[in-house]
Amino acid sequence: MSGASSTQYSLLQIFDVFGKYQIVQYAYIGITIIFLTLIDINFIFVSGDLKYRCKVSECENNMSTAENPTWWPNKTIDRCYRPVLKDDYGTCNSSSFTDSLVQCTEWIYESNNTVVAELNLGCQPWRSNLIGTIHSFGMMTSMFVTGWIYDVWGRKPALVICIVGSAVGVLKVLVKNWYIYVMVEFLEACMSGGTYTSGMVLMLEICGKDKRLLAGVLFSYFIYFGETLFACMAMVIPYWKTMILIIYSPLILFLSFIWLIKESPRWQIVKGKTEEAKNTMILMAKTNKINMDMNELSNIDGVGLRQKFDIKENEKEGFHVIFKSPEILKRVFVACFCRFSASFVYYGLMLNSVWLPGDKYINFLLITIMSYPGELISLYFMKNIGRKLSLIIGFILTAALCFCSAQVPETYLWTKISLFLVGKMLISGCFTGVITYSMELFPTSVRGLLLGLGALTSRIGNMMAPLTPMLMTFSPSIPSIFFGCAAVMSGLLIILTPETRDQPLMDTVRQVEESVLKEKQVNSVATAM
Repeated sequence: MSGASSTQYSLLQIFDVFGKYQIVQYAYIGITIIFLTLIDINFIFVSGDLKYRCKVSECENNMSTAENPTWWPNKTIDRCYRPVLKDDYGTCNSSSFTDSLVQCTEWIYESNNTVVAELNLGCQPWRSNLIGTIHSFGMMTSMFVTGWIYDVWGRKPALVICIVGSAVGVLKVLVKNWYIYVMVEFLEACMSGGTYTSGMVLMLEICGKDKRLLAGVLFSYFIYFGETLFACMAMVIPYWKTMILIIYSPLILFLSFIWLIKESPRWQIVKGKTEEAKNTMILMAKTNKINMDMNELSNIDGVGLRQKFDIKENEKEGFHVIFKSPEILKRVFVACFCRFSASFVYYGLMLNSVWLPGDKYINFLLITIMSYPGELISLYFMKNIGRKLSLIIGFILTAALCFCSAQVPETYLWTKISLFLVGKMLISGCFTGVITYSMELFPTSVRGLLLGLGALTSRIGNMMAPLTPMLMTFSPSIPSIFFGCAAVMSGLLIILTPETRDQPLMDTVRQVEESVLKEKQVNSVATAM
């Protein structure tokens, strides 16, 4: 940036200078992504479980708590069942009950800090766990609509509409019925889901090629910061309605981004909005103090501008071409399963951290912090030893840690937590790494389509993760075993795909097939020798 004022730049180099313009725009987008993360994961505590017991109306008083009272029978009773009083029980005491049990219809909760108490969801874990799954389904649904919005209307409108529309989630504090609550949850997720994609696209399209990796890292760190911030908020704001109001109330302020955030100039050029594109690039050049001939930019027409940036209509290979290529089909299957697995394990470990022994808030905070080193480790190894080997090692080690965690007794508190933390660190690196690897595996002609398919399978993994706590009713180790199986299968499947480090990006399916054929010929010659 320091040399921007002394070096003469051409129109083509305007994006190569990373300066104040990008920093300010990234800051605005970063704030948006942080709030979106708070929206995306608040259900972990808002719909979290809490301590409760059956209500025995005949024996309760205004001072009753979720702890077993002195008159409770001297035996262990499932919290979904209540003891039956004798006909002549008199005053309630431990001998006033028969040996029979009946299913509960009312409960006494330790607090009203989650929707489990507010909506009376005692002994209905499927309802509270389904809230997270419905949220993920809404996020997945939004991908179809938002993709059309940011391609037709622009990246900025999609970003602003999605984040401001998410404010509908504040209505949850008024809801008294579970069915209405999940409807609001779904609607909120449908509105917010496109923020991730539109924000990421905007960040990538206003920087040069050498800064796109930086954009991806910063985008991930905005998400991680949002997760860490939420963990801290949950520790000091236990009541769910207060937390919802704090998260959602400021969203209306994002209307100001209509003026603060600038549209992607590349999108403006593609859509023929020549004057708008030139104005955006002039602002970019002036803000970054780029020394260039402004007349070149001011006098160029739409056709010339598109030619300068090599933006033209290319012959597109249709969806049917994918099915004619066994190599592409293999890559699609591997990439999609790895995206599903990484998302399933990433969010599964995050969700299940609150069920670990110890303080659930501290556990959640620790597991969010572990994403930071995971990202850096992934970048280092993918750059130095390759994408393929890094991901294989990452997935296999994650699986090993999950399997080990499943075997560790609850009494070994810090051993179990440590295994969870290291597993989360490794899967964080795999989560980002497999996205980069997928982009390099697919040719340009169908890359967008297949990356969208990968994002869809990733959301399916995200949808399934909130259901895993229900498996703990059978055994506390089952979720970890599921996570381990998913991770080890991904590690083994990646063996089937090629290394992409230092390899040129393929543009067509034909080029992919030719490269595979060439590699087979080289290998056969080497074997013959």
